[in-house]
Amino acid sequence: MKRIGFLSFGHYQAVPGSVTRTAGESLLQHVELAVAAEEVGVDGAYVRVHHFANQLASPFPLLAAMGVRTTTIELGTAVIDMRYENPLYMAEDAAAADLLSGGRLQLGLSRGSPETALNGYESFGYVPAEGGDAADDARAKTELFRAAIDGAPVARTARGNGLLAIQPQSPGLPERIWWGSGTRATAKWTGEQGMNLMSSTLLTEDTGVPFDELQAEQIEIYRAAWREAGHEREPRVSVSRSILPITTDEDRAYFGRERGSEDQVGYLDGGLARFGKSYVGEPDEIVEQLRTDAAVQAADTVLVTVPNQLGVEYNARLLETIVKDVATPLGWRD
Repeated sequence: MKRIGFLSFGHYQAVPGSVTRTAGESLLQHVELAVAAEEVGVDGAYVRVHHFANQLASPFPLLAAMGVRTTTIELGTAVIDMRYENPLYMAEDAAAADLLSGGRLQLGLSRGSPETALNGYESFGYVPAEGGDAADDARAKTELFRAAIDGAPVARTARGNGLLAIQPQSPGLPERIWWGSGTRATAKWTGEQGMNLMSSTLLTEDTGVPFDELQAEQIEIYRAAWREAGHEREPRVSVSRSILPITTDEDRAYFGRERGSEDQVGYLDGGLARFGKSYVGEPDEIVEQLRTDAAVQAADTVLVTVPNQLGVEYNARLLETIVKDVATPLGWRD
């Protein structure tokens, strides 16, 4: 594990115990959390994008705000649902946010996940072409987005005698695109395409082996596909984990009951899915558990999901504990 970042879903709700009660509070607190995370040495600040929910939805204004308030921390998404996106407008937004951050964006994309809305992307005006489906549409949009940020011409001049690329362009951004993969087949495709790999705490398949072993197999398949495709640079791989070290009475009150978490298997979108367990306990207990997590050992980046509704101060302390008492003993940055 060379890098560790936080991943937030950006929940906000006016309920007892929440210090993130409105969308405005959520956005402002995430900027402050990125600043605090950078101060304690965290490598990355990542946000999950959800539509039609009390969570973070439009990432680029937030990433730009994070970028101008920080100097070194990576800023990313995990992930953007491409079914909802206009790839050329997104290319402009992404390049602008990347330039404002000095080239620190790490953009995770995907074909989307189960959501509150029924075919919500259609409400945004995006209906899959006849004979295709939303997954096909997401991949086609991703292809166009990647071409646009790489400077490919995508429009003719008004006089029709030339071709135009999206502006602005941000050098290096094409190499910082990730794909959120939920299966071994998609991991193989991601390697072939030359994108970095993101794998979360959910896999949309189950073979009966523990979650970390199935995810490690996914990573191995991805790297083999990358090598076979002949891509020259070294790929990056991230996995997400719920890590909750208990060091205070406050931690114990919030999360003490979650000790002993195990993998879960259930049905999602009509098929079996495997959910990874949470790591809850004393820091030294968590270290020993993560040493045997095959996927954590195989990945170069670990994204730690944070309970953002507990506020900036609590999560900054949580991240500092993880950096000092969990990541460092595991060989972070070695």
